[in-house]
Amino acid sequence: MTNSQLTPGVVAGRLGAGDYARNFADIAPRFDAHEAHVAADRCYFCHDAPCMAACPTTIDIPLFIRQIATGTPEAAARTIWEQNILGGMCARVCPTEQLCEEACVREAAEGKPVEIGRLQRYATDSLMERGVHPFTRAAPTGRRIAVVGAGPAGLAAAHRLAMKGHDVVIHDARPKAGGLNEYGIASYKAPGGFAQAEVDWLMKIGGITVVNGKALGQGLTLDGLRAAHDAVVLAIGLRGVNALRAEGEGLGNVVDAIEFIAELRQAGDKSTLAVGRDVVVIGGGMTAVDAAVQSKLLGAENVTIIYRRGQAQMSASADEQEHAASAGVRIIHNAAPVRAIGNGKVEEVEFAYTESGPEGLRLTGETFRLKADQVMKAIGQTLIGAPEGLRVEGGKIAVTGAGRTSVPGVWAAGDCAAGGDDLTVTAVAEGRDAAEDIHASLMG
Repeated sequence: MTNSQLTPGVVAGRLGAGDYARNFADIAPRFDAHEAHVAADRCYFCHDAPCMAACPTTIDIPLFIRQIATGTPEAAARTIWEQNILGGMCARVCPTEQLCEEACVREAAEGKPVEIGRLQRYATDSLMERGVHPFTRAAPTGRRIAVVGAGPAGLAAAHRLAMKGHDVVIHDARPKAGGLNEYGIASYKAPGGFAQAEVDWLMKIGGITVVNGKALGQGLTLDGLRAAHDAVVLAIGLRGVNALRAEGEGLGNVVDAIEFIAELRQAGDKSTLAVGRDVVVIGGGMTAVDAAVQSKLLGAENVTIIYRRGQAQMSASADEQEHAASAGVRIIHNAAPVRAIGNGKVEEVEFAYTESGPEGLRLTGETFRLKADQVMKAIGQTLIGAPEGLRVEGGKIAVTGAGRTSVPGVWAAGDCAAGGDDLTVTAVAEGRDAAEDIHASLMG
């Protein structure tokens, strides 16, 4: 019997076959040439370029938009990639509404910025689809560098190092390279296997070898990597998931949102994915929104995000919150989980309202319950697997300058490194800058 949105429990096949393709189609399709020219013509090409200052990778935004406006999107793509080698994915997932587009003069004057993200996608897609890689390797240096982690930071570091003439080996625990680009974002943001296509394109630089199925503590040691290489880059991300610290957390169907998203990203047939009828997502970031919206797109009848603080404190952007609401997701603020209730499997969750005071956040004592046959934890990730001997501050690897750790010859970049926002674009910038510092250190 075919399931539906009203079928109780966590089941697959809640929707018709055509619904899945429609629900998970590209959320922001690429501009065609005419649309790109119209959008580019809105740019003032500001001399001081506040948009460029707001970009963590400092792409020369006015220049690449002018190149689109003058009919040379291939040149625009190179301008982007010179600073951000993962510019194609960043164009799709970067919170531009909080960064470059928020700083746009058009946004300040008219409340509608130049669509920088979509223009960036138009430029990078134009050249990638032709299979062109615009960079070539420098003469071989004879130096060999290990990168641990094939996410945005690791890939950016590896590409820049390979371009400088070094040989790079990337080790990654998962079967595919890409990190969160491959496993951790909503499927509708980068459909069609784009994450792997971008990795394959990046590898065209040459000089990079990827070894899958290996991680620190799983076939690799930092001492061994240091002994066999001239430098090591740790780009291991944040693999641990914070606990709810609520009674009943161990009940069935209380899952990690990031794993739910990863399963979705790797599914060839989304109709085979099970989802609850009443889904509760706990958290206030992009992961919470991605998990909640995709639960709704898989056919869940009721989906609710619960966040312990107010709307303004949510790390998910206002646009992401609005997108969730438009998809039918309810968001409740100022509430925290007290306990999950059920007999073997979760059936409902009890929450307490919260309020902020001089001593921080506290529970008011006023509670309510939500029916839930599936609960997803999206309350942040933690660093695990950091090698002994590395200095750790605030739960992340301490770094100075462009990613130098407390251990000589070892750099760290991306979400695992202290400082910076946990964003793809920030990880790319940190990986690139660590590579430049390594090159200067080795060749100086």
